[in-house]
Amino acid sequence: MTETMTAPVRRRAMRSGEVQPVIPGFHPDPTICRVGDDYYLATSSFEYFPGAPIFHSRDLVSWTQLGNILDRRSQFRLGRAAPSTGIYGSTLRFHDDRFWFVTTNVSDFGAGQLIVSAADPSGPWDDPIWVPEAKGIDPDLCWDETGQAYLTWNDLAFGVGARGIVQAPVDLRTGRLLERSMLLWEGSGLPAAEGPHLYRIGEYWYLMIAEGGTERGHCVTVARSRSIRGRFEPCPANPIFTRRSTVHPVQSVGHADLVQAPDGSWAAVYLGSRPRGSTPGFHVLGRETFLAGVDWVDDWPVFDAGQFEVAVAATGFADSFTGAGFDPRWVVPGGEPASVAVPDSAGGIRFSGERPGLLCTRVCDFEWTADAVVERGGSLSLRLDERHWCGVALHDGQATVTVQIGDISQELASFSVGDTTVTLRIRAADPTSPPVPVGDAGPDEIILAVGVGGSFTELARLDGRYFSTEVAAGFTGRMLAVGSPDPAGRILSVCYRPGAS
Repeated sequence: MTETMTAPVRRRAMRSGEVQPVIPGFHPDPTICRVGDDYYLATSSFEYFPGAPIFHSRDLVSWTQLGNILDRRSQFRLGRAAPSTGIYGSTLRFHDDRFWFVTTNVSDFGAGQLIVSAADPSGPWDDPIWVPEAKGIDPDLCWDETGQAYLTWNDLAFGVGARGIVQAPVDLRTGRLLERSMLLWEGSGLPAAEGPHLYRIGEYWYLMIAEGGTERGHCVTVARSRSIRGRFEPCPANPIFTRRSTVHPVQSVGHADLVQAPDGSWAAVYLGSRPRGSTPGFHVLGRETFLAGVDWVDDWPVFDAGQFEVAVAATGFADSFTGAGFDPRWVVPGGEPASVAVPDSAGGIRFSGERPGLLCTRVCDFEWTADAVVERGGSLSLRLDERHWCGVALHDGQATVTVQIGDISQELASFSVGDTTVTLRIRAADPTSPPVPVGDAGPDEIILAVGVGGSFTELARLDGRYFSTEVAAGFTGRMLAVGSPDPAGRILSVCYRPGAS
């Protein structure tokens, strides 16, 4: 990597309240690598397929989605497709002119870690090499000075616990571990030592992990050794990055990954959440990807989260489903986009199958408006998971609002629209109530409406806390979903606009 490139622009953010994610919305567990002038980043995706979205940037700040790494079921076996299963923490690296991606499919946990590679990060990516001896989550892949590959992971058994961060050399042709796994580090003493990444920097091997759980106690810790095999010496300043017990607008920071720019400077991507509303605060967009600068003091990394100025990302889109296939933003929980929805010769899409599924895309903003133009039948919903969602649907000339909160499902409103093309609308807006103790404000209000001939009728208004992680639990974020209760129905277009309407 000897190419010359202008260093990323680093400017001091004006106020901590202005901190923006570089990839907003449900994009957790970021992992990054650089090849020449180009940076590549992938994130977790859990039960949604295609899995592991991958992005490209040349300045670390502005990112464009290239696609999804795991876009075939041979790569991401369906298994148990429950909420917050599927693709967990991962590592993306470039070695010997090839991109490598290693991850855990918790829906197929018994198969061990899976490794895919590609000559081009846009794909196609090979079918996986499975490592059945490596049970656990959040694998890392690195190579020593001789070219030997090492697999490092959190040795976790669900319902039992973990013994810490373990490692073994691995044969990348067969997936066979060349030695029995050995314990590298149990962390600094906080719970849930996970998300390991190993780097050779200067005289040391650095092992950076996440600890404290992925909630408000989340943090980044690091240890170092002169050998990839250890013994690893913890940093005396651990945790080196955290927001616990602060009022910072970005909480739960952790799962960081380092990258070096061509000018020799360092940066890190990490996950964080942005809670809002009354105590205890509710995060609705999931865990997002943020960027920090990294300095080195006494051969230890020091995070500077204000080193980059990040503008609000452009998240709006309009999709009439006229191209071949679906934009990579569209994913499906427990299914495949091509088997859920099909293009219609007259335009738009129809939903197929005996049990029509949902076509989903990530919500990336606090305030937004989404419209779906439908004919005869269709639905537009906001979902956190299958037990926490709300939506408006057209069926038999009626526009109906339904909400599901846990085991309770309730039809809230119905409005006759007749046999015509209508626009189904969902909008997220600031709450009208103040927070506790004056009021009871959640993070936002969700407004559901139907439009006929350009005139909209509000059908329901809901407290957004019921579609938050703090209520529903899990590791994902809000998704905008389209479907149809009527096989004759057609979704003509979907439009998503960030900001207040």
